[in-house]
Amino acid sequence: MDVKKRMTGGEVLDGSDIMKLVGNEEVFGSFVDHKFQELDNDHDGKLSVKELQPVVADLGSALGLPAKGSAPECDHIYSEVLNEFTHGKEERVNKTEFKEVLSDILLGMAAGLKRDPVVILRIDGEDLKEFINGPAFETEMVGIFSQMESPDATLHEYIIKALGKLKVDQGLPPTSDSWVMGQIVEPALHPFPDQQNEKAVSQETFMRAFKKVAENIAERLKEQPVIVAHSENTFDGSGIRRLLANKFELEKALHAAMETVPRDRNGKMSKEYLRVALDSMAPSAGLPPYGALDEVDKVTNEVFKMVDADDGKLVKEEEFKKLLMEILGSIMLQLEGNPISVSSNSVVHEPIASASSLLQTPSS
Repeated sequence: MDVKKRMTGGEVLDGSDIMKLVGNEEVFGSFVDHKFQELDNDHDGKLSVKELQPVVADLGSALGLPAKGSAPECDHIYSEVLNEFTHGKEERVNKTEFKEVLSDILLGMAAGLKRDPVVILRIDGEDLKEFINGPAFETEMVGIFSQMESPDATLHEYIIKALGKLKVDQGLPPTSDSWVMGQIVEPALHPFPDQQNEKAVSQETFMRAFKKVAENIAERLKEQPVIVAHSENTFDGSGIRRLLANKFELEKALHAAMETVPRDRNGKMSKEYLRVALDSMAPSAGLPPYGALDEVDKVTNEVFKMVDADDGKLVKEEEFKKLLMEILGSIMLQLEGNPISVSSNSVVHEPIASASSLLQTPSS
């Protein structure tokens, strides 16, 4: 399966629905009224931190985050979203503030989806069958087997490892997903229990067994199709170049970044906050947040070393801005010379229409 070809057949989430909602003042106003009324349990015209929790959870779901508490490394994002509403205090939020913050967050989500659309694919076994019976199957699987050869591995282990190397391109949903493994893969593996072999697994034995398992998986996918959210992105420096060429947007992004950096009593800033400022500018520059993508982090770390950005020295605001611009420019040149392409595939466990109640508008 060619994912690019399948993009026309899948549902493409590109932010256009969000833009239509926020861009129509009357519809968005009605949407906010409905949401605010729904959340305002005590009907006092303001939302407490407790009353805001459902919309924060919905925003997390719409952003593709796991439920709060289930993945500690993501919980800070929920806190940041809540802080956008409350400004970091235990304040109650009125409808005007709620509308402004919700609009900003939704527009940010729409911009991200426009830049990196998500394609919803329905994997039903047909593409896997096509791969199994196609001319590339034997060559690809022999190549995979040759990379895995291990005298002590069982046939079961060989098959599991080989399945992990296949992608949605071949019609297989991510086997790293526990539901896919438990409901689709493991039942297909029943004819090949995990037991020690009397001798090393031969290529011929592996090929015969793997094809049988893949055929079993294709049959199970026919009975239980899996929905996968697929996204692709290339970081090639073009986002930074666009930002640097737009003086208004650049000044706006710089101003917002400066607001995140504390000053000492003399108005100086520590260079250790350059990463914080860069993270603030990342969405405008078409970069992922620091820590989200190892390959981009490596480029960023190299650039920080080049400009001695981690020495922790205090500098004036103008010098801080100059360093930040130098970092952005250097990252741009590195990515233009060596673009970084990434793709991700996530199994959607809820129906698309109900994955988040965030964008559901009141029925007329």
